[in-house]
Amino acid sequence: MRAPNRGIRPRPADLLPALAFAAAVAAAAPASEPTTRELERINWMELREWVPARSQTVLLPLGTLEPHGVTANGADILAPVAIARAIAPRLDAFVAPVVPYGFTGSLDAYAGAFTVPEDVYRAYVRSVMVGLARNGFRNLILVNGHGGGQTAVLGALAQEVGREQGVRVLVVNWWSYCADLTREVFGNEGGHAGDNETAFMMAIDPALVHAERYTPDLATANPAPNTWIAYPHPSSILPYKEGEGYPAFDPGKARTYFARVNDKVAGLVAETIRKWDLAGLQR
Repeated sequence: MRAPNRGIRPRPADLLPALAFAAAVAAAAPASEPTTRELERINWMELREWVPARSQTVLLPLGTLEPHGVTANGADILAPVAIARAIAPRLDAFVAPVVPYGFTGSLDAYAGAFTVPEDVYRAYVRSVMVGLARNGFRNLILVNGHGGGQTAVLGALAQEVGREQGVRVLVVNWWSYCADLTREVFGNEGGHAGDNETAFMMAIDPALVHAERYTPDLATANPAPNTWIAYPHPSSILPYKEGEGYPAFDPGKARTYFARVNDKVAGLVAETIRKWDLAGLQR
């Protein structure tokens, strides 16, 4: 019996032109997403293809090392890094390596913490911002994780570098900008290493929060203005109001807070860029 005709199978050599054409088409078509949005991980050739032609926004996290009650000394570093990574795809933005050492203040006597002198910190952050501008980024978004004198330095640098380099700069002090979310989720004002910040760290990595080490004696509420100042500060948990804001270690609220903070910060960045564009600023 004659075998049924199953067709002629193309030889591998016959497929080469078609494969070469498909490869050429794939190479010519721009990727919808970069292989990574982190500047320390991306290849220079790929970055050149994306910036500034397809992306002009960079998120720069900044923090410091200081005690945070029963969570990590680097809470002020880890929080802005987590925010930047979470929101970068929504904003078609890249994430710059974090500036981890900051202008700490009255908590720098605790183990593992220290303060970078203000002039050194200012010059270094300024150089980082200028470098990002020279790499083609037009929108410099500083996601700051630490308060005190550091916020004033960053606010001044935003204007300086913006004018000098012809770029747009936004500084976001996430915990302060999201104070309304703290009240909505936790029912209080929170505090340094308080319910809100400890919850944010729980959402990032529960292993970094050591609830078994917590006692109320670790907390001292922030003093009212012009009442008292202590160096070093006697506690590493500083509720913003007396009698509230102490860590409660609620995983559900931690996840809710983390998601809502990211949404609100992303919304601010997107709206600011939209209005910059609408006004035709720094083109």
